[in-house]
Amino acid sequence: MGKIKERLYEIIFEADTREGKTFDVLLITVIVISIIAVILDSVPEINASMHDTFMSIEWVITIFFTIEYLLRIFIVRKPFKYIFSFYGIIDLLATLPTYIGLIASGGSSLLIIRALRLLRIFRVFKLSRYTVAGSIISRSLSASKAKIGVFLVAVTTVIIIIGTLMYLIEGAENGFTSIPRGIYWTVVTITTVGYGDIAPATGLGQFIASLTMLTGYAIIAVPTGIVSAEMNYQQRLMRKGETTTQTCPECLAEGHDEDASFCKFCGTKLN
Repeated sequence: MGKIKERLYEIIFEADTREGKTFDVLLITVIVISIIAVILDSVPEINASMHDTFMSIEWVITIFFTIEYLLRIFIVRKPFKYIFSFYGIIDLLATLPTYIGLIASGGSSLLIIRALRLLRIFRVFKLSRYTVAGSIISRSLSASKAKIGVFLVAVTTVIIIIGTLMYLIEGAENGFTSIPRGIYWTVVTITTVGYGDIAPATGLGQFIASLTMLTGYAIIAVPTGIVSAEMNYQQRLMRKGETTTQTCPECLAEGHDEDASFCKFCGTKLN
């Protein structure tokens, strides 16, 4: 049984072998077919004549994904590690909509979530530079979360103050019927969306609106600068060199060096 699980692990979780790459290409093909079927099924004219066909395709693909998901749980050393990992959650979400559709109408439309599984295309075709780039972005966002959190608190405070001022200055006669309504206007204005459903009519209100718009443009630059600086730092830390699609059997991490014998994240011996 150990040899079988090890062989299945190489096929399902890795793309360096011929069988593993073939499996992943098949998986991606099935995902694309599923997405196309969901999109076409939403067109009334096509749905009227081919709904049963699309339902059959949906169930065949769902059964395939269910078996694949259960196999992934069966062959990993730590099933819960996989289940609660990013890809594990995506794989589960890819199987649920069809079953949800049995008890709730419209559940099948959620099948478009399967598009997220196409993220595997980066590892299948060894697009390592994109994988590394994705890792840099992920680490940068994680490292920047404290700074961005403080920034968001400051912006929220400013929005509440401006929203309250607009409520006091403009009043209900100009559409600012409450402080939440004023806050809504501030959010729409400061993000430069500008729906136009509420607009200040007084001179002071228009002056504050102008300052709010200019503030919106300035605010955009702040989180961009924070993340950009962190990305430059992470890029310098990132070791250069080719990596493989080999997945650690313990922590399920990828991106190991080609000559690596042990996982660089947890130290487990690689298969």
